[in-house]
Amino acid sequence: MNKGFYAQLRAFSNAKFWSDLHIDFFLVVSLMIVSGGGLIILYSASGQDVAMVERQAVRLSLGFAACLILAQVPPKFFRRLSPLLYLGVFSLLVMVLFFGVGAKGAQRWLDIPGLGRFQPSELMKVVMPMAVAWYFSNRHLPPKFKHISVVLMMVVVPVLVIAKQPDLGTSLLVGVSGIFALFLAGLSWRYIIGAALSAPVAGFLLWQVMHAYQKQRVLTFIDPESDPLGSGWNIIQSKTAIGSGGLEGKGFLGGTQAQLEFLPESHTDFIIAVLAEEFGLFGCLLLLTGYLLIIARGLYIAAFAEDNYARLLAGSLILTFFVYIFVNIGMVSGILPVVGVPLPLVSYGGTSIITIMSTFGILMSIHTHKRARK
Repeated sequence: MNKGFYAQLRAFSNAKFWSDLHIDFFLVVSLMIVSGGGLIILYSASGQDVAMVERQAVRLSLGFAACLILAQVPPKFFRRLSPLLYLGVFSLLVMVLFFGVGAKGAQRWLDIPGLGRFQPSELMKVVMPMAVAWYFSNRHLPPKFKHISVVLMMVVVPVLVIAKQPDLGTSLLVGVSGIFALFLAGLSWRYIIGAALSAPVAGFLLWQVMHAYQKQRVLTFIDPESDPLGSGWNIIQSKTAIGSGGLEGKGFLGGTQAQLEFLPESHTDFIIAVLAEEFGLFGCLLLLTGYLLIIARGLYIAAFAEDNYARLLAGSLILTFFVYIFVNIGMVSGILPVVGVPLPLVSYGGTSIITIMSTFGILMSIHTHKRARK
């Protein structure tokens, strides 16, 4: 009976009409399960704020719409547009420095009359790997030193502009999205070892240009108990919530750290602490399993992409998605400094959700258009 069910499921998922619609069945189902579970967690993390959950559902719907629309676009079209998109989004980043709208000490948004605010740096998370993949698409791989130098300039300049806003979390994700594409192009081990050896010097230089609050985050990461009622409050309360959940958790809406508002930013960056407190280790493992299915499918698509552009783009997009998850969980559990990276498909957000879903639309385009020609 089980074999028959799995055979039917496999036949249904591989049905021709999914290819005709340019939809990857397993990827879409995995995304729906994780985002649906995220709405349940958000309901608790927001203090049972139904309006917030409804807004999140609308944004997820827009994200899925963007995903399905981009899945219809052939990869060759993305390749042609990649350099123009890079230059266009970089121009928007420069405009933010001069005409950007500020909030909470950061100047990261552009206010377009009739459209409202949007954050150009979110677009660069998608455009950066597209541009690097385009640059390498017609070149001999592994890349030569001069090509590596050009790509590093393509990556570093926008990262510095975003860090100037300041937005350390987004600049990190933009940087790794480009570096992943460079790494997947076949970067020689001597360059990788050289970069590792120069990391201490780079870290020292970075420390010199960091803002005071960013330095404080690093110091808090090293010793959060040094300021338990100030900069260390967030991480202490987060670790308390995670530890108190145990294996099975305290039950849905039963967490004290979030429900009594001890845990700050519980509906955004620290939402997994709410999950850990209320559903325990088992609940966290269930969410991580959903993420694992998404990442595995993305890596499969990258491995069987038909050309260098599609392979580099797909690989860097799904590995950047992994970094989203790793950095968020790492900072919430205290093994990484707090850098303001949301938990993908779960944390409350707007532009970031649509950006993430757009990357999966590109992944489906890479996979289904290849299959459609067979």
